[in-house]
Amino acid sequence: MTDNNGKAEFPCLEVQGISKRFGGIQALDDASLTVFPREIVGLVGANGAGKSTLVNILAGVTRADEGLVLVDNAPVEINDPIDARRLGIEIVYQNLALIETLDISSNIHLGRELVQRPRLFQWLNESNMQAQARELLSGIGLDLNPKLRVRNLSGGQRQAVALARAIFFQAKIVLLDEPTAALGIAETQATLEIIEQFRDHGLGVMVVSHNLEDIFRITDRIVVMRAGRVVGVRTTAETTSAEIVNLITMGAAEETI
Repeated sequence: MTDNNGKAEFPCLEVQGISKRFGGIQALDDASLTVFPREIVGLVGANGAGKSTLVNILAGVTRADEGLVLVDNAPVEINDPIDARRLGIEIVYQNLALIETLDISSNIHLGRELVQRPRLFQWLNESNMQAQARELLSGIGLDLNPKLRVRNLSGGQRQAVALARAIFFQAKIVLLDEPTAALGIAETQATLEIIEQFRDHGLGVMVVSHNLEDIFRITDRIVVMRAGRVVGVRTTAETTSAEIVNLITMGAAEETI
């Protein structure tokens, strides 16, 4: 359902009052945010602000102590990464979680391999897997042989494979952890263009990054965290780098999202 301006009425992802402690450390303190379909939200903050803990909760790696997660306006439980993926949440970590000794096709299909089942045996349907992989890569503007081993790819090509896998798993919410870290200028440009395609295809996207130039280029809104709390939410077109840096370093009264 959308409003009169064509924007989705409900967020595809909503975090309400999430708190998490690790011993005596308050990693998250009543953190809340929203991500709508066809929107890219930047999540920024200094190291230790709570960004990674929040992402790990949404990925099913860590359990929150308090709070709710809603997907498509319905409360959900995310007990493990399988739950997250079943709900349409796909995480692309900075280390990409690719297996270097496998080819592109195998990495994209990892966990959802296509098999043939004649009478008593089954084996991988590699030709169909490669055809799907080629189509996915072509759809994001890459002409790569799906038989190439990941260890032979550049950093930008590896990032593209990880993003293509998110598409293959039919994600509706994509969380990206430092997607342009250690990439060159051209590869960063290509990666940002792929992320923008996610929004254009109706997905909700959250980008965790220290690179404010990238954040300002592709996001619709920016959520700032400090000491485990959300201290500011700004419409990207209506704020400045100076304001965001001030929120990151000094903090502000928590806002209603």
